Amino acid sequence: MSATRLTLSHTDTVGFGRGLEIAGAWLLGILWILPLVWAVWSAVHPAATTAQPGLFAPLTLHNFVTAWNTAPFGRYMTNTVLLVSMVLTAQFVLCTPAAFAFARLNFPGRDTLFALVLIQLMVSPEILMVKNYQTIGGLGLVDSLTGIALPYLGSAFGIFLLRQAFRTVPQELDDAAKLAGLGVLRRIWHLYAPLARPTYIAYGLVLVSFHWNNFLWPLVITNSVSTRPITVGLAMFSTTDQGTDWSIITAATLLSTAPLVVAFLLFQRQFLQSFMRARAGG
Repeated sequence: MSATRLTLSHTDTVGFGRGLEIAGAWLLGILWILPLVWAVWSAVHPAATTAQPGLFAPLTLHNFVTAWNTAPFGRYMTNTVLLVSMVLTAQFVLCTPAAFAFARLNFPGRDTLFALVLIQLMVSPEILMVKNYQTIGGLGLVDSLTGIALPYLGSAFGIFLLRQAFRTVPQELDDAAKLAGLGVLRRIWHLYAPLARPTYIAYGLVLVSFHWNNFLWPLVITNSVSTRPITVGLAMFSTTDQGTDWSIITAATLLSTAPLVVAFLLFQRQFLQSFMRARAGG
């Protein structure tokens, strides 16, 4: 009888703990989404109703039109797409062979070099900002998209993530590819890269999100509208002398973040699967 009571007590405790976890998750989710809900509300309502929301307040898309026409968001968006594409392509090309070398090749000092790569993850980019600016200035690339992208063309995080994905590929498949006469580059292209496709998608989403939202370095290195990305342009747009119109500002913010939200919704399954595989790769 006492054993039965103990079992029931343990079950109740586990159920209570699970309920607290679910309640906490819902609370955090609601707190996280509240600013987004307010931004959407402000963007689709006139400025007069922003401070006093109501269920029957009139809807409008005029804020989006005003924001788009007030500042050159088309130019900012184009600059951001070009910048992100440049960094994404360079990191895929550079990080893939480096990750393969650390995952499958045996050479002296491999573990030491990989440890040095991991140490770079602890170095904040802001620490190197002055030195990077001096280097970019010496190359004559200040106020250019190339100057913004140059410090980010390599990635320790990308090497680590792809290495973990490559380590999950069975060694037997690699041996079979060798017997078939495939060299290193062809094995990467025909075997490792296709099997690591979810990781590439997730890595690309993280990379695009970071560089789409990167603000401080582009602010320092750019001086003109022709090279400013969306984050710097949005900051310039929101600092007006006529006062702050939150309806238009939130509309501009939603315009700048919409591509990221759509990309995550399209690839969220691959995004989660890749990190689970990276964790399992050890």
